[in-house]
Amino acid sequence: MIDREQVRKVAHLARLELTPEEEERFTTQLGSILDYFELLSELDTETVSPTARAIDVSNVTRPDQLDPYGNRDLILDSAPEQEETSQGEFFKVPQIMGGGE
Repeated sequence: MIDREQVRKVAHLARLELTPEEEERFTTQLGSILDYFELLSELDTETVSPTARAIDVSNVTRPDQLDPYGNRDLILDSAPEQEETSQGEFFKVPQIMGGGE
């Protein structure tokens, strides 16, 4: 069982200022929580595998798949600016890092 002094110590460690009424209320509430954990510790869990969740959950997202768009010129024509280099044509976008402006 937890007492008010232990609640004061925890409140001090958590940098909380509690009124005497809050200390009393938290002593009762924390005592109930600890009593429940004691009750749970009596259960036989030897055959229960550890889990992160009470129910099985699986990822419902689809895997990423590369699906190239066939008409590259149409995409480039819709860009506000383009830049042609020795490696090909690209979208030209404003610099967002390291420009010093």
